Amino acid sequence: MAAAEHSVTVERTPEDVYAFLVDGLNNAKWRSGVRSVSHASGPAGQEGAVYAQRLAGPGGREIDGDYEITEARPGEVIRFQVIAGPARPHGVFLIGPDGGGTRVTFGLSYEPSGFMKLMGGMIQKTMDHEVAQLETLKTVLEA
Repeated sequence: MAAAEHSVTVERTPEDVYAFLVDGLNNAKWRSGVRSVSHASGPAGQEGAVYAQRLAGPGGREIDGDYEITEARPGEVIRFQVIAGPARPHGVFLIGPDGGGTRVTFGLSYEPSGFMKLMGGMIQKTMDHEVAQLETLKTVLEA
C-alpha cells in the first residue's frame, strides 16, 4: 500500500477553501502536473461529479487522471476516487477551522496490483509530490 499525507493552514475560511477545492476546474491553478481539466458529468462540485484530467506522465507523455467525487460535505471533507489512468488512488481533503484560518489535510492511498506493484517507488514519490502541493494551494488562496 502506498500512502501520503500533508497538511497546511490557509488564511481563508473553511467555506472558501472547500469551494475552491471542490471545483475541479481549479486543479490546474495549484497542481503542477495538471495539463487540462474539464467537468465531464454529474453535478459540478458535488458528490457524483466526474472531472476529466490530463496529467503530466513519465517521459513527458500525458496520461488520464479522471476522478469522481465520492463524498462532499461543505466546509469539512471532499473524498474522491481516480477512475482513469495507470494508478487509481483514493483521495481525501479534510478541512476545518484552525485559529483564524483553515487547516487542510490532503491524503492519498493506493493499493497497487499486477505490474503496478513493480512501480511502488515511483508511485510513492508521485503521491508524496501531489500532497505536498498543498503549499502551492496555500500560496494561491492567500494571494
